[in-house]
Amino acid sequence: MNPVLQNKLEEALREYEAMEMDVAESFKWPRDKAIRFGELSKVKVLFDEYTSASDSRKKDIEIKLGEMMGIGGGGEKNKAIMEIRAGVGGDEAALFAGNLLRMYQSFVQKRGWEFLFIDESKNDLGGIKEVTAEIRGKNVYDLLKQESGVHRIQRIPVTEKSGRIHTSTASVAVLPIAEETEFEIKDSDLEVTFSRAGGPGGQNVNKVETAVRILHKPSGIVISSRAERSQQKNRERAMEVLRAKLLDEKLRKEEEIVKKDRKEQIGTADRSEKIRTYNFLQDRITDHRINESWHNIKEILNGNMDDIIDAFHKV
Repeated sequence: MNPVLQNKLEEALREYEAMEMDVAESFKWPRDKAIRFGELSKVKVLFDEYTSASDSRKKDIEIKLGEMMGIGGGGEKNKAIMEIRAGVGGDEAALFAGNLLRMYQSFVQKRGWEFLFIDESKNDLGGIKEVTAEIRGKNVYDLLKQESGVHRIQRIPVTEKSGRIHTSTASVAVLPIAEETEFEIKDSDLEVTFSRAGGPGGQNVNKVETAVRILHKPSGIVISSRAERSQQKNRERAMEVLRAKLLDEKLRKEEEIVKKDRKEQIGTADRSEKIRTYNFLQDRITDHRINESWHNIKEILNGNMDDIIDAFHKV
């Protein structure tokens, strides 16, 4: 194992063991400490697997541990999958999902990164039902991974005629793109269908079956890709998303094992938790995990997210 990685790993495991001794009092922990314990639990699960893994599997685990420790040789994830879905709130939730999409697009553009659509579904008002995209940029996954979770908005919607405040939600998932070596996906486990993509893009997109839909039969995961102009490119994009989802599912199952063993439900920044509230009347965004707030919502929704990103890297 890389000596730098080994030293980092030893430090993380010592921190984990110290926190584990106090786990019975975890209900009293501040939110940031609970999140940290969840992160260290993932490291412990991977390390336990490493000790009994084959040599080829150990190399894969070392890469993953390097990513989690934030060091070279796998320490930077320069590509990530982002999914945004409208949640509770009907049309207003879809409009909010659209706000989040434009916020991340603007942030990516300001950073000089790439934002590539894979699949997108809109409602009649132009809001986003769901969207899947790939983001490419230096260390993008590490910088955006804390965006995963349920985002909540409180405002008077444009669709509201009586002036009532509505609360709506949208969920965000940011997933690292897994390498092909991390998963063996058998062709026999896939059901692949093709269709016309529709929408803008010229005659080729509208008349040729370039859109791809992949069903992974063992997991039931369904991925669609229609943004590219060729069937092969859409298939490659869909397979990237599938690998990312399978990696995410694997890690979440390993987390559940850790939780179950300790019979404690520790907060781990799981994306089912409400992580952030956007209160328009008070012009305030509050992140509930680190208990910090920022003002000037419009500027932040225009992609000026640096203060939020920086806050998480100081925790």
